[in-house]
Amino acid sequence: MGAGERAINIFGVLLPFVAFVVAVALAWGSLVTAEALAIAAVMYLVTGFGITVGFHRLLAHRAFVARPPVRLALAGAGTMAMMGGPVRWVTNHRKHHAFADEKGDPHSPHLTGMGGFRGALAGLYHAHLGWIFTGGRAAKERYAPDLLDDPIVRFVDRSAGAWVLLGMALPFAAGWALAGTLEAAMIALLWGGPARVFIGHHMTFSINSLCHFMGRRRFDTDDESRNLVWLAPLSLGESWHNNHHAFPTSAFHGLRRRDVDPGGWLIAGFERLGLVSDVKRVSSDRQRRKVRGIDPA
Repeated sequence: MGAGERAINIFGVLLPFVAFVVAVALAWGSLVTAEALAIAAVMYLVTGFGITVGFHRLLAHRAFVARPPVRLALAGAGTMAMMGGPVRWVTNHRKHHAFADEKGDPHSPHLTGMGGFRGALAGLYHAHLGWIFTGGRAAKERYAPDLLDDPIVRFVDRSAGAWVLLGMALPFAAGWALAGTLEAAMIALLWGGPARVFIGHHMTFSINSLCHFMGRRRFDTDDESRNLVWLAPLSLGESWHNNHHAFPTSAFHGLRRRDVDPGGWLIAGFERLGLVSDVKRVSSDRQRRKVRGIDPA
C-alpha cells in the first residue's frame, strides 16, 4: 500500500470519528433535532443496505440478479457508505472467503501469532481496523474480473468520489428542506453525513472482528465465523455470519423465521415487485445436513 492510499484511509477513518464526537458533544448541549436524527437514520439504512444488499449479497456473491436501475442504485448507495468503491470492496471480501481465518485472509482476528489476552486484543484490532492500513490487498483482476467487465459497476467505481459527495449533499438538502435554515441543514449534514459514516463503518468492521471471535456456530464451516444475534438488527442481518459462511451465495443470511435479517427482507420485497430475480435460497434439507454435529460435509 502506497503512502497516498494509506493517508486517504487514515483520513477516511478519522474524519467520521471526529464528526461523531462533535455530533455527540453538540447533542449533549441540546444542539440536535429530531429531524436531523431521522435524516441520519434514513441515510444509515440507505447506505447500509447499499453495503449488505448491494456490495455484499449482489456484487460479491451474486445471490440474486437485479435490474440495471436497481443494480446502479445499490452500488451507488454502497459507495456512499465511504468504504471504497464496489470493486475494491468486493475483491477484499472475496479474498476473505477464499482464505477465511487462514494465511491470506485480509482481516482475520486469529493470525497474529500471539496467545492470551494480548493476542486476542491484537487480533480484534487488526480485523476491525488495523488491516485497512496494511498491504496485502486483493488483486481485482483475480478476484473481480466480472465486475471489471460490468459497465454499471465500472461507472460507479470511477465516480466513487461523486457518490461520497452525494451522500453528504442529501442530508444537507433534507435538513434545509425540512427546516429552511442553514443551521438545521448543517446539523443534518453532521449527523446524516460523517457521523452516520462513522456508525456504518464500525458496524461493518464489527462483522470482520466480532463475528469471527464471539457468538454461536450453528453450521460446520472451515473457519471461525459466528452468529451474533444482538448485532443483527443494527447490521441489517450481516451478523448471521456463520450462516453466511456456510452458504455464501444465499440471498438470506437469517435462515429461520425468527432471524432478524432486514437485508433479506428488502431482497424479498424487491422480488415481489419484479425488480430482482434468480434469488438464491437454502433449502431446509441442505441446512439440516450442515448443522454442527450432524453432517460436517
